Amino acid sequence: MTFHGVFPYLVSPVKADGAIDEAVLSRLCDDLIKAGVHGLTPLGSTGEFAYLNPAQKERVIATTVAAAAKRVPVVAGVAATTIADAVAQAKSAARAGVDGILAVLEAYFPLSDAGVVEYFGAIARAVELPVVLYTNPNFQRADLSLSAIEQLAAIDNIIGLKDASNNTGRLLTIMNRVGERLAIYSASAHIPAAVMLIGGKGWMAGPACLIPRQSVQLYDLCVAKRWDEAMALQRKLWALNESFARWNLAACIKGGLRLQGYEVGDPLKPQAPLPPQGIEEVRAALQAVGAL
Repeated sequence: MTFHGVFPYLVSPVKADGAIDEAVLSRLCDDLIKAGVHGLTPLGSTGEFAYLNPAQKERVIATTVAAAAKRVPVVAGVAATTIADAVAQAKSAARAGVDGILAVLEAYFPLSDAGVVEYFGAIARAVELPVVLYTNPNFQRADLSLSAIEQLAAIDNIIGLKDASNNTGRLLTIMNRVGERLAIYSASAHIPAAVMLIGGKGWMAGPACLIPRQSVQLYDLCVAKRWDEAMALQRKLWALNESFARWNLAACIKGGLRLQGYEVGDPLKPQAPLPPQGIEEVRAALQAVGAL
């Protein structure tokens, strides 16, 4: 099984008492599905996985799976510093009914390629689900080297890679080496239409929470190879990606969702909410593409 299309990175709405706001998250999931997205990704970077405790993570996944109701696949984030914790999270997500795993490596001390491969390989072997590797060198202590990616691509249920390196040339290199074995997905750090042009299968990114219909339209244009129209739309949408890169990830998307009427709350402290300048920037970007 492979995944394709637009997978919004969901936010994690947390109430003042620490409980996940399941009603708000369910409504967001339902609206995104009705807007045509191809899947949902809870506990990505925008979902603040690094700031949630295990119980909160389990509720986010369970709520998303229930809201999706098998209408679209749910690919849940698994992130840890130890293999034991990562395997436990992956097994818990599988029991909850997810359709795939987005595997993230958190690290405090530097790791060798062998350690990185062992970590991701253990997650893949722990579940009978498709696994998408996620590398984000801007935030991670340990990155996925080309050698590690090649080794991991040989594992049957590792089916994709989401790369947030900002380096589109690296993506093309990866595709040339393992493109027949791994689907490549864009992040908001890349230009999605450009990644589709060189062979990408879609994107997993926070901005799609705010502009789902426009994101699906862009994907459809790329699949149809209507590149002039795709790039014209991509240029209109890029202002939101620029805002996303300029401000805190969760703050940007949560701030935009609140403008759209979703009471998702602020990012978890000590993260700061989107400042007034950021709010107006996101507001302008949303208004410009008809998303507000």
